[in-house]
Amino acid sequence: MTMQADSLTAPAPDAPRVSEPRPSQSRPSLAGLTREALAERLGAIGVPERELRMRVGQIWQWLYGRGATDFASMSNVSKDLRAQLAEHFTLARPEVVSEQISRDGTRKWLLRMAPTGPLDRGAEIEVVYIPEADRGTLCVSSQVGCTLNCTFCHTGTQKLVRNLSAAEIVGQLLVARDRLRDYPGQQPGRASRFVTNIVFMGMGEPLYNLDNARDAIAVMSDAEGLQLSRRRITVSTSGVVPEIARLGAETNTMLAISLHATNDELRNELVPINRKYPIAELLDACRAYPGVSNARRITFEYVMLKGVNDSLAEAKALVRLLKGIPAKINLIPFNPWPGSRYECSDWEQIERFSDYVFNAGYSSPVRTPRGRDILAACGQLKSETEKLRARARLMLEEQLALSSE
Repeated sequence: MTMQADSLTAPAPDAPRVSEPRPSQSRPSLAGLTREALAERLGAIGVPERELRMRVGQIWQWLYGRGATDFASMSNVSKDLRAQLAEHFTLARPEVVSEQISRDGTRKWLLRMAPTGPLDRGAEIEVVYIPEADRGTLCVSSQVGCTLNCTFCHTGTQKLVRNLSAAEIVGQLLVARDRLRDYPGQQPGRASRFVTNIVFMGMGEPLYNLDNARDAIAVMSDAEGLQLSRRRITVSTSGVVPEIARLGAETNTMLAISLHATNDELRNELVPINRKYPIAELLDACRAYPGVSNARRITFEYVMLKGVNDSLAEAKALVRLLKGIPAKINLIPFNPWPGSRYECSDWEQIERFSDYVFNAGYSSPVRTPRGRDILAACGQLKSETEKLRARARLMLEEQLALSSE
């Protein structure tokens, strides 16, 4: 699937902010809810229990199958119920604060969630869409901020604010489909959708928010709605060992492990959660992952850091370490960010590393850096946004100080 950035209606990378309707606190949005939560909301406004299943099915199909953004379009729902729904609810998505489009077609949206209380201005996260020849991958966030403090990851330097709800996770997919016009009939002559794959590789650790991630995956993969295959949904973890088996049992998704080192000493530095769940425990959990096989391999992510973990000796150690695990090894050139003490490995060294792993029998693709010019690449999410806002606050404080003199 090839998508030209200028074939869709969207602002240029330096376009002004986009402002879209936000859910009001008095009228919550139904967008992103599970079937169970939707039935609960309908029951609360008086929809008879005998009608709940039918009404949920109707709204579900309009919301997730057709991308409805208002109740008036739901032609097979009674006029009275449509009026009642509009009185109590909206179908608003997370607010699109800004959109950037990379030279390579990658898109990054800064999204603001609806306030959860009177003191909440609305948490912000970023979501990235990566178009490729044979697929379109949406990288979603599961938390606002992160607690893991992986030393090579700029996203991980941001403090954890809170978990995202299942609806907020699903809302990221709804926004992408809205912006890309990715619902049936919106792109005449097009057989496939733009968003075909989901990766939980944005902000946060999904296994620290597993209940909401699980519920979001159920909505995304529902055959009567968003229709994504669970084999095209990948959940990446830095190694929350106790939750890995549960992830497989309750979601049946693909698993990715943020590995990055072949020994505990180095991984303790790069991925500090390793001090709690060392490599041996992590790999035992991988071997026991439900459904793992040569047809459903686990992806091991390995960021290439110059002079740190990129030697041929490390490549050999990696092959030994993963022996017996159906695995794919995804090599990730390090994406630099201001203040980082690491450098990206030389390309020749990355190729030597990849060749050794490949010749040992493992698929070892090198992930092509995407969206670097808009800081949408791996480990860069939210960093530039936070930096620009800090700069704006500083300028405002300086102006206020000058005006008071």
